[in-house]
Amino acid sequence: MPTILRDDDRPDRLRIRLHRPEVRNAIDLETVKALHAVCDELERKPRILILCGSDGVFASGADIAELLQRSRDEALQGINSRLFDRLAHLPMPVIAAVDGWALGGGAELAYAADIRIASERARFGNPEPSLGIVAAAGATWRLPRLVGEPLAKEMLLVGRIIDAQEALAAGLVSAVHAPEMLDAAADAVADRIASQDPLAIRHTKRLMGLPLDAHPRADDDAQAECFVSPAKRERMTAFLERRKA
Repeated sequence: MPTILRDDDRPDRLRIRLHRPEVRNAIDLETVKALHAVCDELERKPRILILCGSDGVFASGADIAELLQRSRDEALQGINSRLFDRLAHLPMPVIAAVDGWALGGGAELAYAADIRIASERARFGNPEPSLGIVAAAGATWRLPRLVGEPLAKEMLLVGRIIDAQEALAAGLVSAVHAPEMLDAAADAVADRIASQDPLAIRHTKRLMGLPLDAHPRADDDAQAECFVSPAKRERMTAFLERRKA
């Protein structure tokens, strides 16, 4: 049985649904390999990626049965952290549509997305220390940037789990929807992104991920490429024509 499903495959977007219902979508090595294959595809042909769970669960974490058997050498390979970093650096935006539990590695997968939306029953948490490990796939540095250090420390050190409304108030998610509306809401976000110029979106995402000392030179270089693109002339001409009408 496949560990992920291609739920929606269009020229401008790809929806991937985690699908391991027997273990609440726990992320095992096969899931990691399958998501790397998705990255291969989207690096060659950039599209928006929508990440979803299934059966009312986003992802319950990394597969504990596998983690139990992993050694020091496997920890140093960064099996999940390297995947999540690759997802975070895909050329086009990644949207995480979180329904239900997003715990441990599942929460870290959501943190790696560019945009997160949630259902009313979403729950986020990082209980790794209760299992004798650390949240080593991005939570210790992504989560403080997303929600601020005080809340991040409660989630990482105290084991606090936050619900959808608290995630919204903290800025972890940008919107909360009824579970049955979550897919449509993710598509609406993707529609807005897809209406923009793809080159400008790719450059904007890349620039936002650069260190401060790369600016403003990197911005000027990106703008120079956009200024000579056909899309710039077409879109600006269309804007001026609409204003005249």
